[in-house]
Amino acid sequence: MGRIRVLLVDDHAVLRAGLRMLINAQPDMEVAGEAASGEEGLRLAQERAPDVVLMDITMPGAGGIDATAQIRRACPRVRVLALTMHDDPAYLRSVLAAGGSGYVLKRAADTELLSAIRITHRGETYLAPSLAGAVVQEVLGRKARGGRGEVPGDSLSEREREVLCLIAQGHTNQQVADRLCLSVKTVETYRARLMEKLGLKSRADLVRYALSTGLLRSR
Repeated sequence: MGRIRVLLVDDHAVLRAGLRMLINAQPDMEVAGEAASGEEGLRLAQERAPDVVLMDITMPGAGGIDATAQIRRACPRVRVLALTMHDDPAYLRSVLAAGGSGYVLKRAADTELLSAIRITHRGETYLAPSLAGAVVQEVLGRKARGGRGEVPGDSLSEREREVLCLIAQGHTNQQVADRLCLSVKTVETYRARLMEKLGLKSRADLVRYALSTGLLRSR
């Protein structure tokens, strides 16, 4: 299997240099290119077809959220992982809505960032742990105040809702299986059924659906 090709998009050259050294030192990763703006990031994503784009949010010109949406439209197979200083659920929601597959904070440890890149490359969603809980609580608060979303009513079973909530909180299939005392194969079956019922195509779509409809609830 080839290396994970990562495109760095950040307007700070010193940070890019540090990320380049970190990523190129991994046996399963390599830097496919660097961009200092969203516009340049889009161009390089189209030219070099990386596996993962590591995207800053706040940059001159087209910000990271707009660039994420443009890259996802132009290069559907490319995963975008936000790397940002913004410890704010609103930014996380915006990244997911733009098609991003993950959100990691710049203050995170090197090992967390590398893990997030690998998780994103596998087609899963990575949410910074400090923000996943905050998003859940925000959605719960909105629901308690009478907010309504496109809740599918009785179309989902209680177990399907449980699986959906855990996936939306960033748990892997194995972690969901452990929490619910199920086999990994059963969890995969539930996830496939959820996608079919809701007309979704990826784990990131499930996360966005759960956030937008208010299906997340405390367990």
